[in-house]
Amino acid sequence: MKVLLLGATGMIGQGALRECLLDPEVEQVLALVRSPTGQQHPKLRELVHPDLFNLAPLEAELNGWDACLFCLGISASGLDEAAYSRITHDLTLAVAQVLVRLNPAMTFVYISAAGADSSERGRVMWARVKGRIENALQRLPFKGVYHFRPGVIQPLHGIRSQTRLYRVLYTVMGPVLPLLRRLVPASITTTEQLGRALLRVARDGAPQPILEMRDITRY
Repeated sequence: MKVLLLGATGMIGQGALRECLLDPEVEQVLALVRSPTGQQHPKLRELVHPDLFNLAPLEAELNGWDACLFCLGISASGLDEAAYSRITHDLTLAVAQVLVRLNPAMTFVYISAAGADSSERGRVMWARVKGRIENALQRLPFKGVYHFRPGVIQPLHGIRSQTRLYRVLYTVMGPVLPLLRRLVPASITTTEQLGRALLRVARDGAPQPILEMRDITRY
């Protein structure tokens, strides 16, 4: 399987990249990034491109991929709906529209969030926007489109969040997360488990397009 990865420098993307490089069924990984990951591996190739809204110069490189793991995202903290939508909805959809034209047989796996609002009419801004992009992606004619809605994620193997607030929270909660995972395994996942689940769904599909935490923790 040839995997295109977006968001490889974020916490979830780092986990997905690690599992891609470890998986013997993944033949090649192309990390489309706005800044280098700093990693080197025989299976990994990086394509640094600051403006993801304009992929026209890269179309030859983006053709022929089996799966896309779209782990790119931002926190809604401090942003109004327009600013949050520009990255979460507009950028995601712009990239996906290029990819489906070039790779109609691709499986597109999107990192959403627990609580995403599929009705698009709820009171919580970020949840509405997440629901809106989920619905928009579902209408694209990929081979398959799947939305992961993780909640609490425990970073492993030296992986760190790029968001300062999350780094502080993980530092504070770190000692108790393993215990919580044993007590409520369907509520907490790890970057390793999530990365493996992303790959399995990219390869084999899933019974439903939306995977909540209880689904993710089964993989």
